[in-house]
Amino acid sequence: MADEDNQQPNKGQWIFHCGARGLCPRCGKGKMFRKWLKLNDKCPNCGLSYDFAAPDDGPAFFSLCIVAFPLTFFAVWLQVKFDPPFWVHLVTSFPLLAIGCIVPLQFIKGWLVASQYVNKAQEAGTEKLWADLNARAAREKD
Repeated sequence: MADEDNQQPNKGQWIFHCGARGLCPRCGKGKMFRKWLKLNDKCPNCGLSYDFAAPDDGPAFFSLCIVAFPLTFFAVWLQVKFDPPFWVHLVTSFPLLAIGCIVPLQFIKGWLVASQYVNKAQEAGTEKLWADLNARAAREKD
């Protein structure tokens, strides 16, 4: 975890910085993503392998919790309060839900990957399994 001022940022700030900007959680300079939600195999700056990253369905879950639930309540409130025709929901509620759930996915995935790296997160009891899988993947690459 490096900072341009040679000061160590706290973990939370570093995770947020790297995750929100899609930067490598080790050096903070290389790009984490090669496509919108596709991680690079390794950091182009420091060579950190992203094999450890397993955000799985986390980005979708957080996007739904942070965005979809409140917007769904808005749509229900709109319906109950004003009883608009269905086309109003097609113009307001559905686009807000779609855009609101899709746009933050990369930021959330970046945050989860940075958090996994900084906190050295992995499932309990899976150290040997991950070591075997990484060794097999390294042999297949050679």
